[in-house]
Amino acid sequence: MNESTFWPIVLCSETEQAAFGARLAAACTGPALIFLEGELGAGKTTLTRGFLRGLGHQGAVRSPTYTLVEPYLIGTRRVYHLDLYRVADPAELEFLGLREMLTEDAVLLIEWPERGAGWLPAADLRIHIEHCPEGRRVWPEAFGERGRACLSRLEEHF
Repeated sequence: MNESTFWPIVLCSETEQAAFGARLAAACTGPALIFLEGELGAGKTTLTRGFLRGLGHQGAVRSPTYTLVEPYLIGTRRVYHLDLYRVADPAELEFLGLREMLTEDAVLLIEWPERGAGWLPAADLRIHIEHCPEGRRVWPEAFGERGRACLSRLEEHF
């Protein structure tokens, strides 16, 4: 996936996966579109919980499986956590207000981005998570200048 020899990495626990999310938050210094890919139970929401905690969020972090989007304002940072698993047609994303979210100075963490294929713009960063015997294997892949800068900063945190 990624040309870097640093990746993939193995995360052996839920705590390590949340810590990875916090490191990702520290690496994303501006707006970003991040796709989170992996089968059910791979830990996409756990990673997002770590991301939000890394920014200083103290409240609950709910999976947006039924609401489809959970917005967060943490200090001056806006983050949207989307779960597109239940989206039947990518055109539904228009009704979620996703077009407006994409114009904001925000980070969008999108689970199941393939459900928005043809409607979603290209990601800055794609994080693929898969089960492995030791826990989870994670591969980030950067696209464009913003994504490459974020990935470079993320590698510095390891």
